[in-house]
Amino acid sequence: MRVLVIGNGGREHALCWAIAGSPMLSKLYCAPGNPGIAAVAECVPIGVMDISELVIFAAENNIDLVIPGPEAPLVAGIADAMARADIACCGPSAAAAALEGSKTFTKEVADAAGIPTALWERFDDAAAARDFVSRRGAPLVVKADGLAAGKGVVVAMTEAEAQSAIADFMEAGTLGAAGAAVVIEEFLQGEEVSVFALCDGLTAISLGAAQDHKRVFDGDRGPNTGGMGAYSPPPCLPPALEAEIMTRFIRPTLAEMHRRGTPFRGILFAGLMLTADGPKLIEYNVRFGDPECQCLMLRLKSDLLGALVAACDGELGNYDLRWHERAAVAVVMAAAGYPEAPRPHTPIGSLAGAEAVADVKVFYAGTALLDGVLVSNGGRVLSVCATGASIASARASAYAGVDALAWADGFCRRDIAWRALASAG
Repeated sequence: MRVLVIGNGGREHALCWAIAGSPMLSKLYCAPGNPGIAAVAECVPIGVMDISELVIFAAENNIDLVIPGPEAPLVAGIADAMARADIACCGPSAAAAALEGSKTFTKEVADAAGIPTALWERFDDAAAARDFVSRRGAPLVVKADGLAAGKGVVVAMTEAEAQSAIADFMEAGTLGAAGAAVVIEEFLQGEEVSVFALCDGLTAISLGAAQDHKRVFDGDRGPNTGGMGAYSPPPCLPPALEAEIMTRFIRPTLAEMHRRGTPFRGILFAGLMLTADGPKLIEYNVRFGDPECQCLMLRLKSDLLGALVAACDGELGNYDLRWHERAAVAVVMAAAGYPEAPRPHTPIGSLAGAEAVADVKVFYAGTALLDGVLVSNGGRVLSVCATGASIASARASAYAGVDALAWADGFCRRDIAWRALASAG
């Protein structure tokens, strides 16, 4: 098969790395890719939102399967555009991708399908939202309704924090159109977990689970980010509970989407809170998480490409995936100043020392080559990942890899997987 992956982050590097080992593969492209991806795929200088150019490239190069990594092109309709050109795309239509593109849509689907979720209200008017916060009190969660690259959620422990989020999103317009409307939810307590499923419109199979760390600094301090680290499998999600989530959340969602005439195909990512009253849905995403994907790809024993083809062909009912028993941990190295103002184009140096550490794999994210030198080119720059017999051993190897890097301007959290280690004793 000739395959095109779309994206340029650590998630896409992990996907390309996994797909490159498939016996089904004859040629792998990635648009636009990054210097790490270039080692396993041919990088094509087309942006992720240049949908018409991506369709032309796929048609001219006889691409058999397109795999979008990020959410933005999916919400913008890349799967629909590929379908019009008769090119298979493992991702939802724009109508189905509204599960991530609109918080309101997700809540409506959850309510219609009887899926447990936080109580919620939607507001298009800032004054009405402010009045609700004043009457309801804190804690609350304020979410921009549209796509905001992981920056549209504020867990407000005080009324002032909730009012500030409304001011930023709706009045100051810091998120553009994504924040023109907000969803305000009840605050849920418990452990947050991410469960991934591969869907073919009617059937879903598990793609594993992970826990991530969204706050930028140790101790879960500082602003939310796209993710500073992750680990899999999460100790808080035993197999029986994961099976329950597939039954109570994923499959009813597929049934409701099919009932609406917008069947969901591709990766469905359920963000859940494990509360004292049982799991509750926080949000849906329509793609792999980053850096959760890096952990999952290191643990996946089956051929990923074969599974993605089965999803496109509606054949997941007869499909199963196998996983390595080993755990995986990902530590994100970010550029100084992230997330507000990451310092650009700082030289990273050799990664050979990190990858010489046993069981370590480094996935590239916001990187570029300038005059042959690897430099930072974004906020989250590298994912230093490792596997091990336990989360503790995988974490030790990952941090050994971090310590072997020669990037003076990078930083990371030093407490990734603390919840897992705390639960272990």
